[in-house]
Amino acid sequence: MTAYSTSVRALHLVTNAAWFGGSLMGAVGLNPAAREGDTPRERSEVAETGWTKWGPVQGAAIGLHLLSGLAIVADNRQRTLNHRPTTIAVVLKTTLTGAALAASGAAYLSGAKLGEANEQAGENPVARRQARELSQRLRWLQWATPVTTGGILILDAYLGEQQRGVAGLLDRPGSLPWRR
Repeated sequence: MTAYSTSVRALHLVTNAAWFGGSLMGAVGLNPAAREGDTPRERSEVAETGWTKWGPVQGAAIGLHLLSGLAIVADNRQRTLNHRPTTIAVVLKTTLTGAALAASGAAYLSGAKLGEANEQAGENPVARRQARELSQRLRWLQWATPVTTGGILILDAYLGEQQRGVAGLLDRPGSLPWRR
C-alpha cells in the first residue's frame, strides 16, 4: 500500500468521522440545547448559530469524503468488480452515502425553513403550524445522518478486514490470555 493510498483512506475515514460526529453532536447536544430557549425565535437562533458555524466544516468533510471515496474505488476497481463480497459492500456503502447526503440536505433545508417559520410564528398562525410540522420532521430527520454515516463506518471496517493478510491476534481465540 502506498503513502498516497494510505493518505486517501485516512482522509476518507476522517471526513466520515467529522460528518458522523458533527451530526451526532447536533442530535444529542445542540438541538436539545436549543430547545431550552424561552421563545421559538430564541430557540431557532441558538440552533441556527451552531449549525451555521458547523456547516462549512461539514460541507468540506462531505465533499472530501465523496472525492476520497471515488479515489478508493478507482484504486480498487479490480477488487470491487471481481470480488463479490467487496462488490456488495461497495454497493451498500454507496447506497448509504446517497441516503446520508439526502438526509443531510433534507435536514439543512428543513432547518432553514424552520428558522424562517419561527421568525414569523408570533403573528402568523400558518407559520406556527409550519414550524410545528418542521420541528416534528427534524426530530426524526436529525438521526438519519448519524445512522447512515455510522453504517458507512461499519462497512469501512468490514472492507478493511477483507484486505488483511494472516489472521490477527483477535482472530485466534486461543491466543488471548483470558480465553484460555
